[in-house]
Amino acid sequence: MTVELGRYGVWGLVSRWAGREEAAAELEELGYGTVWLGASPDGSVLTTVSALLDATDEITVATGILNVWTTPAAEVNDGYRALAWTDRFLVGIGAGHRELVGEVYHSPYQKLVHYLDELDVPRDRLALAALGPRVLRLAAARTSVAHPYLVTPEYTAHARETVGAGVLLAPEQHVVLEEDPSRARELGREALSFYLGLPNYTRNWLRHGFTEDDLAGGGSDRLVDALVAWGSVETVARRLREHHEAGADHVAIQVVGATDELRGLRDLAAAVIDEPVLG
Repeated sequence: MTVELGRYGVWGLVSRWAGREEAAAELEELGYGTVWLGASPDGSVLTTVSALLDATDEITVATGILNVWTTPAAEVNDGYRALAWTDRFLVGIGAGHRELVGEVYHSPYQKLVHYLDELDVPRDRLALAALGPRVLRLAAARTSVAHPYLVTPEYTAHARETVGAGVLLAPEQHVVLEEDPSRARELGREALSFYLGLPNYTRNWLRHGFTEDDLAGGGSDRLVDALVAWGSVETVARRLREHHEAGADHVAIQVVGATDELRGLRDLAAAVIDEPVLG
């Protein structure tokens, strides 16, 4: 049986989740289905996974992602076996950013294929970070969850068409709960600045209608508005629903630029968690 993600989850850097078992328990009570531990540099994240699982009863804990360039497959296999007592652990892997870890050139796609071959984790407990069409198809063929990051609802529709109906589609969505346009875009640009220097993201945005001008100068208003859902709770909730309308099974919410992340997640939960599923 495919792991249960719920319609909405919460995405945050693993460094932000260490020692926050009470926050995870509150998110579970609010109705979020998954906690995503992002930007995992190595297998040490599994210690945090275990602590969050111990502190909760129903919520899924997912790595988003274990980097295949820096985390040996054997280490992931050992970590999975240690947590095999639960069906709430989702092993998310991805090619990450080879250029940031000094890896010699090797096809990221072939690296993923070989890494999947080495994993001893059931397909229904595997997620794959996917942006381009080949990796989306690989996610559909070898895992149970495709997890695109920093994408639009229009991209989600494209991804659903690419992967078909046999895999869960779980895009991540940046969120800024700020109604002043100037301040919201400033916070959005701060959150995007790191990714504007990474070719896997920029290539994907160019494939989907953005231009080099949109990528210049810290990102155009058009790019920021497309990638970062900002505004009131209801405005942001509308963007989250658009992903579902486009074919997402689950949306991983990442609140950025907030001094009180939990308050924002509480407000969003009240707006979207219990809404009826249409269609």
